[in-house]
Amino acid sequence: MQLTGNITPDNLMSLEAYSKWRKAHKPDLLAHRKLRSVMLGEHVHLQFESEMTVRYQIQEMLRIEKIFEQEGIEAEISAYAPLVPDGSNWKATMLIEYTDVNERKRALAKLIGIEDRMFVEVEGYARVYAIADEDLDRETDEKTSAVHFVRFELTPAMRAAVLAGASVKIGCDHTQYPAHQDFTPETLASLAGDLKA
Repeated sequence: MQLTGNITPDNLMSLEAYSKWRKAHKPDLLAHRKLRSVMLGEHVHLQFESEMTVRYQIQEMLRIEKIFEQEGIEAEISAYAPLVPDGSNWKATMLIEYTDVNERKRALAKLIGIEDRMFVEVEGYARVYAIADEDLDRETDEKTSAVHFVRFELTPAMRAAVLAGASVKIGCDHTQYPAHQDFTPETLASLAGDLKA
């Protein structure tokens, strides 16, 4: 899978080429995703996206749906490409996970606004709160969604600090879900690769 910095129909693999690539490289990709996966508390899972994870998602959708026409390919790119970090931010798919359906329903009613209370805190700097669900609103007056898309926009000084080795905390200060923790060094190293000084 070639990373180009810009996902286009011309630099995606054909269905046949992807099928061969997938067999050989899926374990590497799953390891990359796992490295960029963070559980915050027991129920909030953040999957930090990268060009590699987004390309994989697009290629998987094309494979599963057997999409090979230009219009369908462009629709998948339009849906997922905005999740690729652009050098000044981290972007994540945020999942609120409860195995029991009734417990999940109660929790989603209590957690309205949680996506806006997610933050990252670079050592020595103020918290940066998530910019959430830029594509569409995912909550109602009764409940929040179990899936959100969040972006953490870092200042040039914060990016430079991360690249220089500063620690970073991920957290949530929603009254119904207070939690925070440091990124592991391995996860932070991967996320630092998304940033430009």
